Amino acid sequence: MPFICDDGAERPDTAPGALHHLKATPQTVHWGYFDAALAPVLTVRSGDLIQAEAITHHAGDAPDLMMDEGVQAIFREIPEGDRNPGVHIMTGPIYVEDARPGDMLEVRYLRMAPRCNYGSNLAANWGYLYKEFEEKERVTIYALDPNAQVAEALYAYDFPGKYLIPGTITHCPACDRQPALQGIRVPARPHLGTAGVAMDVAGRVSTIPPGAHGGNIDNWRIGAGAVMYYPVQVAGGLFSIGDPHVSQGDGEISGTAIESSLNVLFQIVLRRDFSFPGPLLETPKWWIVHGFDEDLNVATRNAAKDMMTLLHEHVGLSRNDAYSLMSVAGDFAITQVVDGRQGAHVRIPRSIFPGKSPAS
Repeated sequence: MPFICDDGAERPDTAPGALHHLKATPQTVHWGYFDAALAPVLTVRSGDLIQAEAITHHAGDAPDLMMDEGVQAIFREIPEGDRNPGVHIMTGPIYVEDARPGDMLEVRYLRMAPRCNYGSNLAANWGYLYKEFEEKERVTIYALDPNAQVAEALYAYDFPGKYLIPGTITHCPACDRQPALQGIRVPARPHLGTAGVAMDVAGRVSTIPPGAHGGNIDNWRIGAGAVMYYPVQVAGGLFSIGDPHVSQGDGEISGTAIESSLNVLFQIVLRRDFSFPGPLLETPKWWIVHGFDEDLNVATRNAAKDMMTLLHEHVGLSRNDAYSLMSVAGDFAITQVVDGRQGAHVRIPRSIFPGKSPAS
């Protein structure tokens, strides 16, 4: 899936380098934050492959189905007081040799496989319609059919009290299980809700709001076959992954997706031939640009401005032509409305550009 360089040429494919295995353990994850001062748990070279484990912080919604010994160790050994200021379990950080501020990390997501065939959706207190449900939170547990690539609800239960502590473990065998979504099958879309580089600021930065570094973008298209470009902000990039999902719709309106741990294979390539102001997504069919702000209108405007940058500076269109093209061929949509800093995205089909048809 080539990306157009500044001179109009396509970047050459990078042959795979060494393969690294990164297990998620209490020593290789950081819970709820990015931090530029955090020591890397893995060092790689441009072109290297990483097989890494991404663990959902919602495994405690059905511990009998979603926890194995490795997941239990993380929940057991990382104290509640060290799970802040965000909520996501992040595997990493990964240091990329020679990466420096101003570079781009091209992350090629090659495979995403469920660690277990179960996931959880929480209709949470930060969900868009929380008050319409009388401030009640509800958990729906899904089973994944890996052959058919669909998920079906097993049962649901009302969450006792208010979900406030990241990694809360609910002992659902003692709860009131209810039937849910009977006969409905949800297409599986394994992807990462949160991934990105460390920001050049002091101290911990929450994993919850998305931004130029990546973070909690919650775009279901960031799955196998996609390529993400992240602007490097500190030496080595310090890249981490987390918040794995089995499926999600645009908007993530209840507050969560189907949260489920994933095993992720990806390649990191260091790029110095172009720059971009924020996280840029390339799929076999689309270029997708993101915009973020607490105001969804501003987020949409930010996405439009950055798509203008892509079409003008990297594709070679005039600004007038880029503006027209966005109106007649660009699809604007809501990425998510539940992370405080809301997200919008705009996609342009790659097939409309001469010689740049989608990969088969």
